[in-house]
Amino acid sequence: MRIISAFILVLILMQVYPKNAVSQSNNAFLVQATIENGIIEGNYDTQTGVQKYFGIPYAKPPVDELRWKAPQPLENWDGIKETTDFGPRAMQAPIFGDMSFRSDGISEDCLYLNVWSPAKENQKDLPVLVYFYGGGFSAGDGSEPRYDGESMAQKGIVVVTVNYRLGLFGFLAHPELSAETAHGGSGNYGLMDQQAALTWVQKNIGAFGGDPTKVTIAGESAGSISVSYQMASPLSKGLIAAAIGESGAGIHPTLAPMPLAKAEEIGVEFVKKAGYNAIDELRKLSSKELYEAFLESELFGFPVTIDGHFLPKTLPEIFEAGEQAQVPLLAGWNSAEIPGQAFMQGQPFTQEAFIAKVKETYPEDWEEVLTLHPHESPEEIEWAATNLAADRFISYSTWKWLDLHSKNSDQPVYRYLYSKLRPPLRDKNLVSGLAGGTMESNGQEAPKALGAPHACEIEYAMGNLHLVKDYAWEADDYKVSDQMQSYFANFIKTYNPNGENLVNWEPIQKNDPNPSFLVIDIESKSEKSSVEQRYQFHDRYYGNKR
Repeated sequence: MRIISAFILVLILMQVYPKNAVSQSNNAFLVQATIENGIIEGNYDTQTGVQKYFGIPYAKPPVDELRWKAPQPLENWDGIKETTDFGPRAMQAPIFGDMSFRSDGISEDCLYLNVWSPAKENQKDLPVLVYFYGGGFSAGDGSEPRYDGESMAQKGIVVVTVNYRLGLFGFLAHPELSAETAHGGSGNYGLMDQQAALTWVQKNIGAFGGDPTKVTIAGESAGSISVSYQMASPLSKGLIAAAIGESGAGIHPTLAPMPLAKAEEIGVEFVKKAGYNAIDELRKLSSKELYEAFLESELFGFPVTIDGHFLPKTLPEIFEAGEQAQVPLLAGWNSAEIPGQAFMQGQPFTQEAFIAKVKETYPEDWEEVLTLHPHESPEEIEWAATNLAADRFISYSTWKWLDLHSKNSDQPVYRYLYSKLRPPLRDKNLVSGLAGGTMESNGQEAPKALGAPHACEIEYAMGNLHLVKDYAWEADDYKVSDQMQSYFANFIKTYNPNGENLVNWEPIQKNDPNPSFLVIDIESKSEKSSVEQRYQFHDRYYGNKR
């Protein structure tokens, strides 16, 4: 049985091998920090004044008998542990050719995190950002240059990126695995890894000048979905002070959780098709054998589960009951998350073809959908198809997350629409990929972007344009990056994104039929939404409105 959804279908449109990892700078001398498990040694960068500790273990390696178990506490070590290089990334196939890694290979032994700290001698109580990478819970790594924490650290923030288990190794559910746990559930190991990293931050971030009571979690795509799950989980909600989400929440149809019994069925089928009878047999296999069995299964990944432990209910149920982390939330999506062709499926952008596709997709609601999506001119048709593709992919779920929290919390909620188009690529033989990077074109011409595509905002938000070399960045790009990073940094520090020389960003007012949001662009502006009916329709269509 394949786990196929609108989210996964658009993620696998383009698949090629990743480019070489990015090399590290060496303008540094060695420094040490004492954490709970021992002494670690990292680098002090003399150019930026930032201390960098890479590849810090935060849990036992999840191998052998610990494969498919919750992360286990790390044992102490003697001596000094060198943490100057990124650790290995989680087991994954090269499904996104536009991802660029600096990690030390691929391994099941992947539970490492990275810290960038601006703290000077005896400086403490700095705000903390913990960032989770995207990649559909099947790819990604905390070493990617666009997530680099040095620029944000120079804003006075301690930054942490976290590796967590993916795919087969991070999300397999199975009745035998459920029988091993006290709560009677299985799966969600990757999300529990994230929670273990947040616990590590609580215990250790003070060694880097950070304040454990001022932890903001953030992420993009599956990283944003992770943030929504951490807000909802009873295991994590006491570990965070604020949340930032860039495109995505774990709400149907976007990598929503599956009932445990259904997820276990998928696990049983995988084990059977792989030619085995029991989980113990799989635990004895090598990484290579499991990796090849996963490739042969043709699965994209395994679902998040309602396991009764990390996740007791769906996100709408948790938020509507007010059981989520009651913290400030800043989240939004991009103006053209996915090309309109993802909706048209090869059909042209003509009125006739668009109407036919709407009738095919929404046989009982096509008239309402057409009313909500103007489609008279060729430009309107392409935008209508793009908006439908984006809403079905990831925009609607992000909207629902914001809507749920604003209605079921007294904390401030800020919504954005990122709209800055990227400049041309320096190399005409490259094309932009869905994961936010670039890859070889192989003679294919990418569709022209109507607006800001999925994942393109990451390097702007984190202040990392200088680390992403493929685009011919212009003054306007640095202007937008400075704005967006300032909004994010202000929010991390004060839970209010506003600051000097920034357009005022109004929070959503509870039950406002036309909520405020900020358009982030060359000339950012505050607006009131005029398209809420689009999202309200999908709220009913996907069965999330109760």
